[in-house]
Amino acid sequence: MKILKAQATVGALLLATIGLTGCATTVTLDPAPLANDPNCAEVIVRLPELVGDQSERPTNAQATAAWGDPASVLLRCGLEPVLVSDLPCVTAGGVDWLVDESEKPSYRFISFARTPATEIIVDSNAISGITALEALGPAVQNIEASKTCTTAE
Repeated sequence: MKILKAQATVGALLLATIGLTGCATTVTLDPAPLANDPNCAEVIVRLPELVGDQSERPTNAQATAAWGDPASVLLRCGLEPVLVSDLPCVTAGGVDWLVDESEKPSYRFISFARTPATEIIVDSNAISGITALEALGPAVQNIEASKTCTTAE
């Protein structure tokens, strides 16, 4: 009888665990080429749990993060650094960001002159780009910039 009771308890715990993990599905992302750079670890450990009103979600790749359900903010650290670009540049969260709006209403922001670079993709239908950059910039600041956008050639 004790065995059946223990099995029932384990079964109930297993169902509860499955139910809880079902609520927080993993976001599938590809790691960036330099994702194993130690500077990315400095960024990832400092990321906030919330970006605006979007909660962090688990991801399946190194040096990545996601917020929102469905995911409305994606982050990947480990891209090749960008030192020169024709893309417009904005400063938010203490970081210079290159702005790629070619996929509007999704915007792609790439940290400028930081090795490695960090990419943030924002669905502007769910959250503003500036809100995401202000929330994530302090973590990205842990990778030192070699120059500012104003010195880009």
